[in-house]
Amino acid sequence: MKLNAAEVASLRPDYLGFIFWEPSSRFFDDEIPELPEGTKIVGVFVDASIEIIIQKVDKYGLHAVQLHGKESPKFCAHLRTELKKRMVGGNMPVGHANVGETSLLDENPKIIKVISIKDNFDFRLLAPFEAFCDYYLFDTKGKLPGGNGYAFDWSVLENYPSNKPYFLSGGIGLKDAEAIKRFRKRPEAKYCYAVDVNSKFEIEPGLKDINKLKEFIKLL
Repeated sequence: MKLNAAEVASLRPDYLGFIFWEPSSRFFDDEIPELPEGTKIVGVFVDASIEIIIQKVDKYGLHAVQLHGKESPKFCAHLRTELKKRMVGGNMPVGHANVGETSLLDENPKIIKVISIKDNFDFRLLAPFEAFCDYYLFDTKGKLPGGNGYAFDWSVLENYPSNKPYFLSGGIGLKDAEAIKRFRKRPEAKYCYAVDVNSKFEIEPGLKDINKLKEFIKLL
């Protein structure tokens, strides 16, 4: 699989995600290039075991773990406990890879729980996750765990009951820049922490169109 992570990183995104789910056409099993200071490394997992997640955290110095499967609140609680154990003196993961300045973690890796939405969603289902996740990521429910390329109706977030920050995701492309700017002015965007983009900016799975990304950033 082609991957131009270094080029994407040159645009200085806040987060850069790497897919660790083997069935994905974007599956990553390589060395992460040196990233700019401030860009955080996110590992994306789908129903992986605690052991596999910890292994990747240690190997790549992940700043965040994105759970894109059917992980339960109990699983998230267990993962949070295990991630805390990886810290030495409270500020360094055991055996982490040397992937540049951003590998020097000053806190536990964050847990991002993905919530897939189709036409509506019962936000009461979030309550059991509140104590064990740092962020939610709202994506479009589709055939695949992610990267399906189409959006959900953002107005459903009018019913968001939490004050936990969330990532807005799901088929976001260049044409959505103006809609995002309008959304950010709405009350339901109060806790919108970040915008996640993927398939709509790809030339092929894993290979991003740098010019489109530059234009998107400029428009926002």
